[in-house]
Amino acid sequence: MGGRCEGTGAVASQRVLTHNVKSLFWTGPLRSPARLQNTFAHESFMDEIAAVAKADPVDYRLRHLRDPRLIEVVKSVAKAAKWETRPSPRPGIRRTGVATGRGVSCVLYEGDNGYCAMVAEVEVNQDTGEITATRFVIASDCGPISNPDGLRNQLEGGALHGLSRTLLEEVKWDEQKVTSIDWSSYPPLFLGANVPKIETVLINWSDGITMGAGETAITVTAAAIANAVFDATGARIRQVPFSRERV
Repeated sequence: MGGRCEGTGAVASQRVLTHNVKSLFWTGPLRSPARLQNTFAHESFMDEIAAVAKADPVDYRLRHLRDPRLIEVVKSVAKAAKWETRPSPRPGIRRTGVATGRGVSCVLYEGDNGYCAMVAEVEVNQDTGEITATRFVIASDCGPISNPDGLRNQLEGGALHGLSRTLLEEVKWDEQKVTSIDWSSYPPLFLGANVPKIETVLINWSDGITMGAGETAITVTAAAIANAVFDATGARIRQVPFSRERV
């Protein structure tokens, strides 16, 4: 299948190809179906282009965005996170045991259903490859806000769900069957786990239409973490989950 994607940016030439592949496995709905994967790909690639251009990742996005509301979300999250303007990866990376970095990701969910941007801060153990997310800053514009606390709950829960899918969750199988059959063989982020500090910025577009927020934060999490790992180490991760072996 082929077609055009109008998107939110100023890049004139765009083409999207999708392929429907018949799966041998039963599949069902999951939070942010396909959107998380798409955003992980294109927001990671946007970061890669910015790195080649030796441009700051936030500035590079703003330079190529044309949607004023997505621009405002990106600017708001960068301001709240006290974003340090510079190219990635962090200059002068040395082997010190633990490397730190920050990454950004943004989305207009489904093209018309909620604006969201995230800055993720991480620590990477250079000996083991273990990634620890230490801070998430999330900016959201879903139109008029009637329940700020409920909106924060959706953003925080979505970010933690995204953290779980980014660092831990993976379906595995052998030559005959799926082997991820319980919470031991398919470990999610368990209750009581060490989680990052989460800060939210709520943009109340009071005269706009109501849009979604339940799947926006989870959609940007994997890319934000991947971009933060790149900033910390100079290594680009292209497959979730970000296990120690892949880092």
